[in-house]
Amino acid sequence: MAGREKMKLTDAAIARLRPREREYTIWDSRAVGLGVRVRPTGGRSWVLLLDAGGRTKRVSLGPVSARSVAEARREALWRQADPQPKKAAASAGAAPLFRDFVAGPWKESHFARYKPSGQRTARHYLQRQLLPAFGAKPLDRISPARVRQWFDCYSRSAPGGANRALDILNQIMNFAAACGHIQSNPAQRIVANRRPALTRFLSREEIDRLHDVLNAQTRPDCRQQADIIRLLLLTGCRKGEIVGLRWSEVRDGMLALADSKTGPRTVPLGTGARAILERQPRGESPFVFPSPRDPARPRGPDLPLWYRVRREAGIEDVRLHDLRHTMASHAVMNGVPVPVVSRLLGHSNVRMTLRYAHLADRDIEAAAERVGAAMAQAMKT
Repeated sequence: MAGREKMKLTDAAIARLRPREREYTIWDSRAVGLGVRVRPTGGRSWVLLLDAGGRTKRVSLGPVSARSVAEARREALWRQADPQPKKAAASAGAAPLFRDFVAGPWKESHFARYKPSGQRTARHYLQRQLLPAFGAKPLDRISPARVRQWFDCYSRSAPGGANRALDILNQIMNFAAACGHIQSNPAQRIVANRRPALTRFLSREEIDRLHDVLNAQTRPDCRQQADIIRLLLLTGCRKGEIVGLRWSEVRDGMLALADSKTGPRTVPLGTGARAILERQPRGESPFVFPSPRDPARPRGPDLPLWYRVRREAGIEDVRLHDLRHTMASHAVMNGVPVPVVSRLLGHSNVRMTLRYAHLADRDIEAAAERVGAAMAQAMKT
């Protein structure tokens, strides 16, 4: 390979390669025969030189975007060791594709045991993230570097979603290792994104502003979304619990949720929450908030109204889930015991609720200031 351009290929170095008037190839200084072909259009693809009966054969390993440098080097070594890896793998019992393993053994062993809400969550992350990223790959070709690349990319837009998808991937790959398809889980060393500290909940003034903006909604679909937002704030329920609420779960002044995150639970309803439910039209749909397009289904999980009303209310930094935090925070600050708040929220462990306990310190500090001021005034007289 004398006279050819060589360098230590890295993902960052490849990203810096620029197109020229003619197609050119940069060869890796670490993996003999591996190179990146750059076309005048800017397209980049992996190429590999193989010995084919005494002559050199150039083969393509696909676009650069399909695999990392580490994966390309590993593929190069496999190809050079056996120019017909597919036939060799078939005779030795190749590892199944990720999508086939998920649809077969893993689905039967794990997915079937999920609660309905857990199945919906797993299906969402499989269809949106895991199958597009890994579905066409054999289990033993999914490398830690590729998993890291996927996780980092997803984390930039949705760190919480990336954590949940990583949990599912870990379960799948651990089961694959237990079945003998891979030696170790390539996702096991990836550290999940840290959850942000609980620092945001609505003040009384912000709740008033939000209430005014919600009251200004006049279109039917907007009124439905506004009532969902109100119920989230009044009950502390999770979004999925309200969006998918059935009339059969509304009974005797409470919600009897059949499938919450922590299993079946009941949610007591105050006067305001009961009034919101009573004004919902009762049609043939089994859902309290049916889809405008198909009443046989609940409305979708997206609530576009939220982004507009929070802007108009001046609370653009507030997430929809922060309404749940707001309900819990105000309950604690108004003297509701933490174990009671824990039951209201449906927490599986009271320790999850203790993060709200420090919020009561503000009222205690304010009371101490008032008492101190009164005592100081008394001592002057």
